[in-house]
Amino acid sequence: MIKLGIERIDEHLHLFKGRKVGLITNATGRDSKLRSSASRLMAHVNLTTLFSPEHGLDGAVPDGMAVDHGKDAASGLPVYSLYGKNRKPTKAMLEKVDVLCFDIQDVGARFYTYISTMNEAMQAAKDHDIPFVVFDRPNPVDGLSVEGGLLKETFSSFVGCRPIPVRHGLTTGELALLFNDHFGVGCDLHVVGMQGWQRQMSFDETGLPWVLPSPNIPTTETAYLYLATCFFEGTNVSEGRGTAKPFALIGAPWLDGRKLIDGLAEHALPGVLFRPVTFIPTTSKYQGEWCQGVELHLVDHRIFRPVLTGFTLIDVIRRTFESFAFLPPWQEGGQPMIDKLVGHDDLRTARLDLHRLVNRMHHEDKDFTLLKERYHLYENQTT
Repeated sequence: MIKLGIERIDEHLHLFKGRKVGLITNATGRDSKLRSSASRLMAHVNLTTLFSPEHGLDGAVPDGMAVDHGKDAASGLPVYSLYGKNRKPTKAMLEKVDVLCFDIQDVGARFYTYISTMNEAMQAAKDHDIPFVVFDRPNPVDGLSVEGGLLKETFSSFVGCRPIPVRHGLTTGELALLFNDHFGVGCDLHVVGMQGWQRQMSFDETGLPWVLPSPNIPTTETAYLYLATCFFEGTNVSEGRGTAKPFALIGAPWLDGRKLIDGLAEHALPGVLFRPVTFIPTTSKYQGEWCQGVELHLVDHRIFRPVLTGFTLIDVIRRTFESFAFLPPWQEGGQPMIDKLVGHDDLRTARLDLHRLVNRMHHEDKDFTLLKERYHLYENQTT
């Protein structure tokens, strides 16, 4: 049975004795019985302040929308937004905080913004000389697989704060150790680890309840597919937002799903099947319009290569459909979203063809795998 970091608070009370405590959390901050991390902390320590990431404390705010400060109805505590005017805790926000904690379920993707929030908060803890505590949780897409190549420093953003692969294979606690040591944050870091979790586990194998980490990640299967199809956020192809199956559906009014599947046949992508579909998004791209495309069916997560799948889909679509386009930057002089998500501009510019891009990615992933092992807190199952 797995024991989450927050469920081991009794063993680490020395970190909080006589101190005012701040907690960065959201709806995923729950124990195995779905009790909130805030309520568990309040039973043991002087919890004074809450902080929320993208999507807000309840996880209901749409992606990219600024989150306001507020007050938590359950605890009565103030809630400071870290996805609005400020993405890094300020001195005023930390006025009643002597130790800052983080307890949020990540999805295992570099471009998921919760780890960027953690990175900013760690730097704030360093700036203000307060300890930073991470209550660890599983990587839901396992702690072994690494894929996607390294982000180039010039493409750093809030959807890619550090040069790590898209699929990094680390827990939030292990990422914090990597950020703190290898990338030089240097705060007073403490990781409250789990018990019973093993690196090869998918989230479904943990026996823990899945709480939506954001509105468009409703299932554990979505977390895998998100690693493949989130790249379409940087294109004029819908990534399925506004449908019942976000990130499992991709399409556009000008796309032909059967023709796309014909183009994918030669690639023999592992662990996934494709089905032609039509759908009408209720929000986001092509709201209210008929779209044609494909549904991704995950058949074996153990061999699925999501980044390879995503890159291959983009490559086939842009070679097959003249209407395909990468979206321009959101702001004048900014970088296109596709470059921020991929971590470089080699996919968009076709400076490297798919084969060469995947080959470079493979070598970078091997190097990162060796690096990340220095920060592992958990072992793989041995037979």
